[in-house]
Amino acid sequence: MKTVNHWIGGKTVEGASGNYGPVTDPATGEVTTQVALASADEVDAAVRVAKEAFLSWGQSSLAARTKVLFAYRALLDANRDAIADLIVAEHGKVHSDALGEVARGLEIVELACGITVQLKGELSTSVSSRVDVSSIRQPIGVVAGITPFNFPAMVPMWMFPLAVACGNTFILKPSEKDPSASTLLAQLASQAGLPAGVLNVVHGDKVAVDALLAHPDIAAVSFVGSTPIARHIHTTASANGKRVQALGGAKNHMLVLPDADLDAAADAAVSAAYGSAGERCMAISAVVAVGSIADTLVDKIRERAEKIKIGPGNDPTSEMGPLITAAHRDKVASYVTGAAAQGADVVLDGTGYTVEGNEKGHWIGLSLLDNVKTDSDAYRDEIFGPVLCVLRVETYEEGVALMNASPFGNGTAIFTRDGGAARRFQLEIEAGMVGVNVPIPVPVGYHSFGGWKDSLFGDLHIYGNDGIQFYTRGKVVTTRWPDPSDAPAGVDLGFPRNH
Repeated sequence: MKTVNHWIGGKTVEGASGNYGPVTDPATGEVTTQVALASADEVDAAVRVAKEAFLSWGQSSLAARTKVLFAYRALLDANRDAIADLIVAEHGKVHSDALGEVARGLEIVELACGITVQLKGELSTSVSSRVDVSSIRQPIGVVAGITPFNFPAMVPMWMFPLAVACGNTFILKPSEKDPSASTLLAQLASQAGLPAGVLNVVHGDKVAVDALLAHPDIAAVSFVGSTPIARHIHTTASANGKRVQALGGAKNHMLVLPDADLDAAADAAVSAAYGSAGERCMAISAVVAVGSIADTLVDKIRERAEKIKIGPGNDPTSEMGPLITAAHRDKVASYVTGAAAQGADVVLDGTGYTVEGNEKGHWIGLSLLDNVKTDSDAYRDEIFGPVLCVLRVETYEEGVALMNASPFGNGTAIFTRDGGAARRFQLEIEAGMVGVNVPIPVPVGYHSFGGWKDSLFGDLHIYGNDGIQFYTRGKVVTTRWPDPSDAPAGVDLGFPRNH
């Protein structure tokens, strides 16, 4: 059986804890790989390697860093299919979706290639007599990233390219459910010329996570995952004096107004709810239909959902693959089987779905629930699977109030032809990312990704300008050089004056 080991100091390091976790092919249900699970001592060894590497990498020139990043970008581009194949084999998403994930990760590598511009400081001359003030940003040291199973390549690339471009060294702890893509990303970085110890991958479970959160030599932690874990990461790492950005869960709503193009809205709802089998924090899981259009909209969504082809990710005809584990599949199914008892109309029931020849795979079909109540489990919880809830309201105001009452505030969308309504919506809605006739408003790499409320813990969003600010710290330097004609200034106990 294949074993995925750690990547530390520019080389493969075999697990020493004796603990291994299973990695399953979701399409077949078979365990294909085992992954080493690090002990606290192994985490400490990786941090020591990264700390040593920071001494030189943190002082390296911007030209040296960007040379590596440009080479890395080329290697990632050349190995898109290889990375996508690993994602398909361990996560289960279809190959085209996996390629899209790699492409979105590449956007951040491209941003990192332009770090020379992003790290320019500021200078004010002659703020007082022969006094200049400059502001600069410097790396913060060893930083860590803890990433989820649903985007095993993209989310790590949302973190480490910017971190290392800014001069930090990085410890990546990917999900133990699909670890191989992250290891390949690190190996390609080494091939691109990234010095040993700058990017390290430590596989593990809660033991490794807790060790990272407590380690005194880690300056900052980035996290993407569920809200309960994000809250724990933020609380624990902050208590240990670390800078933290912890992105949590979501319950993303799409408001559909009566004037909307209902065919476009239905297309968007199906794509956003069921793409990647609903296993993404930007999935639309609640459609809020305003007024008399609800029946028509539900019919259009159902018609489209019934045509989606579900199958193994390596089958080019498949549009949606299985869920990551059998346990997660069963949990997702429970929301559908219990929906009617909580007042919903089950328009489509995807439970019990299977694929001939792969009956042991983690399969579930598409589910559509109408007339969902806001106090039901299917509405309140982040299901993280292919289940779409439809809620009905009479007015725009009622819809916005319903959406703003949610404890989550990750992404949201409105579908309308009315520019005035769209403008109101983007100002009144309480969410960090807003789409106007765009169902999944994930920002491009040079803007930042992040939500509000229980979808984000910490002050700064991920990647973009916020990401660069997160991985650096500011310093202000005030300088006076004596002029040959200056007389001694003497002692002055007053507060320094600029004029």
